[in-house]
Amino acid sequence: MKGVLLVNLGSPDSPTAKDVKPYLDEFLMDERVIDVNPVLRNLLVRGIILQTRPKKSAKAYAKIWWEEGSPLIVLSERFAAKVRQQTTMPVALGMRYGSMSIKNALQELNDKGVDEVLLVPLYPHYAMSSYETVVVKTMENKEEFFPEMKITTMPAFYKSPEYIKVLSESIAAGLEDFDYDHILFSYHGIPERHIRKSDPTKFHCKIDGSCCNTNSVAHNTCYRHQCFETTKMVVEHLNLPQDKVSNSFQSRLPNDPWLKPYTDFEFERFPKEGKKKLAVVTAAFVSDCLETLEEIAMEGKEQFEEAGGERYKHIPCLNDNDGWVAVMAKWVNEWQAENVLPV
Repeated sequence: MKGVLLVNLGSPDSPTAKDVKPYLDEFLMDERVIDVNPVLRNLLVRGIILQTRPKKSAKAYAKIWWEEGSPLIVLSERFAAKVRQQTTMPVALGMRYGSMSIKNALQELNDKGVDEVLLVPLYPHYAMSSYETVVVKTMENKEEFFPEMKITTMPAFYKSPEYIKVLSESIAAGLEDFDYDHILFSYHGIPERHIRKSDPTKFHCKIDGSCCNTNSVAHNTCYRHQCFETTKMVVEHLNLPQDKVSNSFQSRLPNDPWLKPYTDFEFERFPKEGKKKLAVVTAAFVSDCLETLEEIAMEGKEQFEEAGGERYKHIPCLNDNDGWVAVMAKWVNEWQAENVLPV
């Protein structure tokens, strides 16, 4: 029997340092997130970062925490519940990090008699620190605990026309009655070296802009190219003025070159250039989370206004948008009936 496994990032169990610390430990000790040798990673994470970061992160989580729990978890559960209503297959929800583990989700499917799983990483774009680590962890769990289970992975859907359409419609709704000077697509940042590591040709990616516009097999695993492509397709779909749209990257670690331009730098730059009414789209995520609700909707707004900005709007992620649910249900049902995956 076929079934579906949806996987998102994950969350601490509560907005307390006690629960944030083990969550951050699992996240930051992932070799695809901090990709240095294990000894250095252990020293960096457990010897330095985890000594102070949990308290700071707990305060940030507390600012966005809902009565029902973590926004990312709640929104992912709502999304999964709606997808279940539109398919005959069992649908399980797992998280890459935290107590809602991928293993538990696979066990849930296995207990229902599922022996063929469609794995859906809930990330539009391919990155080793998001999409890839979900796939690797799922396959590790499969080999160790469910060796007879067959798993098919849905590809990154960053340029699927159906995804672009529903994303564009959501953005258009968010822009209603907002007279913007500029629209910023802020994607989650990754180190530049991740782009090069993910390049199967080992020579195409140059992080200088030219490579993103030259066709290559490297684009299949190039996060930077895929982010730019999503923005380009949304701009075309909505017929947005190109001179009023740009990309940036948020959430970086210090002392390491990450993808540019940096979102926080853009928040300070725009008002100085007369762009004082800003809309921000966080299209690297399908569910609102700490990085969108606290870093962009709260901290970003404050930074932009302190730099002289006048109006600021964060456009929500797709979350459990009915159009987005319908797209996902269509994809999983097509896989069930014909083994067809979105392109």
